Amino acid sequence: MTILCQPAQWPGDLTTAIGGDVHVAASIQATERMLAEDAVENLVVIGPDIDLDGALAFASALRLRRPAVGVVLIRSRVDVALLTKAIQAGVREVVQSGATTELADACERSRVLSRSVAGGTPEQPGRRGEIVTVFSAKGGCGKTTLAINTACALAEGGARSVCLVDLDLAFGDVAINLQLEPSRTIIDAVSMAGRLDEIGAKSLLTSYQPGLAVLLAPVTPGDAEKVPAALVTELLGVLGEMFDYVVVDTPSQFSEHVLNAMDVSRHHVLLTTPDVPALKNLRLTLDMLDLLSYPQDMRSIVLNRSDAKVGLSADDIERVVRGPIAAHVPSSRDVPISINKGTPLVFANPQHPVSRAIARFAHEQLRPQRTPALAAPAAVAAAATAPATQRKHGGFGRLRKGRR
Repeated sequence: MTILCQPAQWPGDLTTAIGGDVHVAASIQATERMLAEDAVENLVVIGPDIDLDGALAFASALRLRRPAVGVVLIRSRVDVALLTKAIQAGVREVVQSGATTELADACERSRVLSRSVAGGTPEQPGRRGEIVTVFSAKGGCGKTTLAINTACALAEGGARSVCLVDLDLAFGDVAINLQLEPSRTIIDAVSMAGRLDEIGAKSLLTSYQPGLAVLLAPVTPGDAEKVPAALVTELLGVLGEMFDYVVVDTPSQFSEHVLNAMDVSRHHVLLTTPDVPALKNLRLTLDMLDLLSYPQDMRSIVLNRSDAKVGLSADDIERVVRGPIAAHVPSSRDVPISINKGTPLVFANPQHPVSRAIARFAHEQLRPQRTPALAAPAAVAAAATAPATQRKHGGFGRLRKGRR
């Protein structure tokens, strides 16, 4: 069931666009009563005749009480100021009045995200994996190399199950870095959208090493445009039920696909190098994540080529990014050699300084919440519920309407 909060009579075509069983509430108060009576409701669509301040106050309170319930806001006029307020209040999507197709897409994206969020709560304990998204807004920083080696470090030769996802849909390099034949890629999941299960997800994966499987990016020009952003949420939700860890390599730009991955991630790994352009892009990235209300404690900054003598110290860098550096990865000619050989350095030489830095980061920053010996049972239980709380804050869909 979907609740439509709208006092005036609603056109039937838009009710159809919302989809499913739609119940109409004439006010925010009536909506609150309906939600109280339905513990499994996951979508509220607020019409254009509802006062904006009341709608945003409702959304802000709802995301704390019931993070699995999405709010889609319909307005007669959409601008940057409105989108900013909606983002801060936790509204998932803002749709222009009369945009039937956009409303249908927004509702479906919200339902997919709600199912993923609900899958992480104690009432539905099937989800067990930690999703880690690796991102850098500047190309050439070594993001793919970090993602690959982090996945290898987490797998520890098969001790844990890890899936590496190449989400750089247009220019993914995971296949060539690992010298894998991309006979199956994420494009093969498009036909399963909306009904993807574990069997379907397994058919997409390419095995690399014991404990490590890879979901490769498309290789055919134009295929990237065929992958809907909502499919990313669905895929990662299923993979999170199959693996201990899912590591997501991303393109060097924000997109709906990237933000959907960040929405369902427990941890964001942000990579930079000690040069002004990379640091500028990192600062912009941090500002964007703050704008989208992602908690700061779910992100780690990794400084690659940290020993480069370029006139910037670690203290200088921390002042620029206004935060601590979680890991310092030194530069080495052995890194490009390992790439050319198709063997990650963490596998080829675990005692190499680069390998040890990445393994230490994976152990200290990404693994503690999954190691019962490091925390009391109550703390582990609390950590298990954290993704649902964190994911509720994100959502690039609330910005994309500004591009229409």
